[in-house]
Amino acid sequence: MSDNRSAAIEYARSQHDRYLSDLIELVRIPSVSTDPAHKADMRVAAEHVVTRLKAIGMENIQIIETAGHPAIYADYLHSPGKPTVIIYGHYDVQPAEPLDLWETPPYEPTLRDGKLFGRGASDMKGQVMASIHAVEAVMKHGGLPVNVKWLIEGEEEIGSPNLLKVIEDNQELFKADFALNPDGGILGEELPAIIYGLRGLAYFEVHVYGPDHDLHSGIYGGAVLNPAAELTRLIAGMHDANGHITLPGFYEDVRPLDADERAELARLPTDNDYYLKHTGAPMLWGEKGYSPVEHTGGRPTLEVNGLLSGFTGEGAKTVLPSKAMAKISCRLVPDQDPEAIHQSLLKYMEQNVRSAVTWDVKVVSAGNPASITSRNSEGVKALANAMETVWGVRPLFRREGGSVPVVYQMNKILGIDSVLTGFGLPDDNLHAPNEKLTLGPWYKGIEALIHFFHNL
Repeated sequence: MSDNRSAAIEYARSQHDRYLSDLIELVRIPSVSTDPAHKADMRVAAEHVVTRLKAIGMENIQIIETAGHPAIYADYLHSPGKPTVIIYGHYDVQPAEPLDLWETPPYEPTLRDGKLFGRGASDMKGQVMASIHAVEAVMKHGGLPVNVKWLIEGEEEIGSPNLLKVIEDNQELFKADFALNPDGGILGEELPAIIYGLRGLAYFEVHVYGPDHDLHSGIYGGAVLNPAAELTRLIAGMHDANGHITLPGFYEDVRPLDADERAELARLPTDNDYYLKHTGAPMLWGEKGYSPVEHTGGRPTLEVNGLLSGFTGEGAKTVLPSKAMAKISCRLVPDQDPEAIHQSLLKYMEQNVRSAVTWDVKVVSAGNPASITSRNSEGVKALANAMETVWGVRPLFRREGGSVPVVYQMNKILGIDSVLTGFGLPDDNLHAPNEKLTLGPWYKGIEALIHFFHNL
């Protein structure tokens, strides 16, 4: 190990108390992006992050105003000919409600049993500060061996509505070789992990219309097709008995999982018992021929997220509803096009809806394809080697079932892939009361990032 690298690691180990204090300061700020009452707090949080970036020597620091909350840019570009990595993060947090379920106040960070409790401690203020601390340690001991840029936004928890414009309007500013996105997590204190794939998302509302007003089911039932019954029949037909999605052409562009990737996914400690424990479901169900971990990361899905029709209050009301609506989301895998899935849903409806009702499909979101980064890319290899150095085990490689719009946006607009990681744990209660960050793996994560920058 080089002298500079060793010195940076030793320095980081000597700074644990300060690192914790710095994180506590940031977690105290109630930067809730969805709540207008916290607009001033959002500005305070953004300026706090700017102060931290200035303190470690970053340059060209800018607060980029948006129609909502500001984004932050900074850089340090003193390694000509070396890679440029853009570090992504967000400083906003989810609302803390219900407050009565918190053991300690969400914005009064509390240390218990080696864990810091507070809203945003894990998602993702802890991950932002880990990145800042790692860069600082490297800067103080020989300087950065690569070029670094930062993009830290304040709207991730509300779907990043203004980030696309920020990136489109500043393409030259954000130009890089790849992105480091620590908005993820590991699977256990001794189970480091890298996320190399994210599913995309297409989201629709399916509406079915019958009579022009609600009817008395005793007088008209049996003579008029019930829109709720028709919609549920259509939904039931969207899967066959083997869990296969029946929309025409739905699987046409699906990139298959090869034997090597399936073997890699099989290393994950997420067997049937894991999913049963974490879901509380009586049994698992999914597309035949695939394991649960493949269902949730490597295969596309179609899910009903909500149903609305008729009378849903207490007691009885014998109504034949005039309309019914379902919210349907499709998680997509690499090579699937959200618009093609929209057309597939339309074809299914055209082929299966009976003429006694009318219908339409409204697109809620169909602009977020899946993303995937090669496990053999330079960024992934640099991080994998760094994690193995710190944890002493080869990291696990995961496909995440959810969607992270910024990853796709950076790929589409800037032409760069993202390396996703993070140092939170599955039981950190993200978006829930009593969110926490376990400090042991967080400190290890800072060291891993130090090795990562040197490995590049």
